[in-house]
Amino acid sequence: MSSLEQLYQQVILDHSRLRRGSGTVDDSMGATSHQVNPTCGDEVTMGVSLGADGNIESMVWDGDGCSISQASLSILSDLIDGKDLTQISELYAAMETMMHSRGKGVPDEVLDLLEDGAALEGSSQFPNRIKCALLGWYALRDALAKLGTDIAGETR
Repeated sequence: MSSLEQLYQQVILDHSRLRRGSGTVDDSMGATSHQVNPTCGDEVTMGVSLGADGNIESMVWDGDGCSISQASLSILSDLIDGKDLTQISELYAAMETMMHSRGKGVPDEVLDLLEDGAALEGSSQFPNRIKCALLGWYALRDALAKLGTDIAGETR
């Protein structure tokens, strides 16, 4: 295993243990989304609230699953912190691009944008793991859609 692969593996393990953004999702959240990966049983419930400016005021998630799904959720929490919805849309698109690359590689700009999320690039080689890595991102997209914003491109 190369030193870069070892580093990436350590980033995934660290984030899966730290679980940044993890907490209790309650009824005070503006919208919630519950997502399940039927292939492996990973699941997440995410709550999102928007501020008066239309950007994310708070986001919290609670879930169980493999280290990839839990690390991806923790990384997502770090990445979106302090970002506006346009920036979050760019992050979402970058994550989708990377995870659907099937391990063929993506431009360095995508990896740079995703910061620690770049550690998940190796998971894109395995179709079942793609679902694990994207589970939290799909929960975020669904919760925001319930609040009138589609981070995949359109606003209602």
